[in-house]
Amino acid sequence: MAGGDVTGGDVTGAATTSVDAGSRATGRVVGSWRAAWLRVEAHWTWYRRYWRSSLYSSGLQPVLFLAAMGLGFGSQVEAGPATGGLAYVQYVAPALLVAGAVQNAIAESSYPVLSGFKWQQDYHAVTATPVTAGQLLGGQVIWIALRVAIASVVYTIVALLFGAWRNAGALLVIPVGVLAAVACGTAIMAVAATTYNEGERFAAIFRFLVMPMILFSGTFFPIEQIPAAVRWLAWISPVWHGTELARGVTLGGLGIWPALGHLAFLGALLGVSAVLARRYFYRRLVV
Repeated sequence: MAGGDVTGGDVTGAATTSVDAGSRATGRVVGSWRAAWLRVEAHWTWYRRYWRSSLYSSGLQPVLFLAAMGLGFGSQVEAGPATGGLAYVQYVAPALLVAGAVQNAIAESSYPVLSGFKWQQDYHAVTATPVTAGQLLGGQVIWIALRVAIASVVYTIVALLFGAWRNAGALLVIPVGVLAAVACGTAIMAVAATTYNEGERFAAIFRFLVMPMILFSGTFFPIEQIPAAVRWLAWISPVWHGTELARGVTLGGLGIWPALGHLAFLGALLGVSAVLARRYFYRRLVV
């Protein structure tokens, strides 16, 4: 009887051990940052296949615009008070980096993000895993920042050949452009998360918001030349704040308090946009 109890106990223990070994999880839930970087890795895997097709829009287009405006049209603009006594190509180069970065970020945050919700629906597949909607959003923001940074580095190097930079402050223009771009891009992601049609609103955003914001935010001429009655529109433009910072770090003439004010504006825009985008991502992806 005792021997039977021992045998039964051995069998039960072995069975329990077998069940425990068989039911042991083979994977693990990753942390928030790792989950966001998994999304970045997915973007990078795809981007390696089509980066040549995006080379013009992301890197070469701002350079060609710099050549046209800075060297072509700029050759007819004499250095004077409007340009701070500088050659026009040096005056416009930092602003074009910011403008190009913002345009790239908005383009990446509009239809591609809507596609993740509506057409390809890969966002639904991602959030069916342990990756949350917030982590998905974080990965999207990081990816856009990396795309913009790469394009900005290419632009900075080529603009150097044009004599567009006066000093090493040009290196600081890159993070300024990335900050302005991510702030605008995150806001557009919030819009994309609330878009359920075919994205017609993006055409209106590009036409009536982005282009006027680029043209009348001090990119090509000082905003003091804009009529005083509508000058406040430039003051609320993230492109103007980014342009002022970019010119300040490479051309000088920007005080510490104005610089902090421009940073505060862009930081506030990024913070509010991130909160709204996160809310709308969860609302659309979490059932």
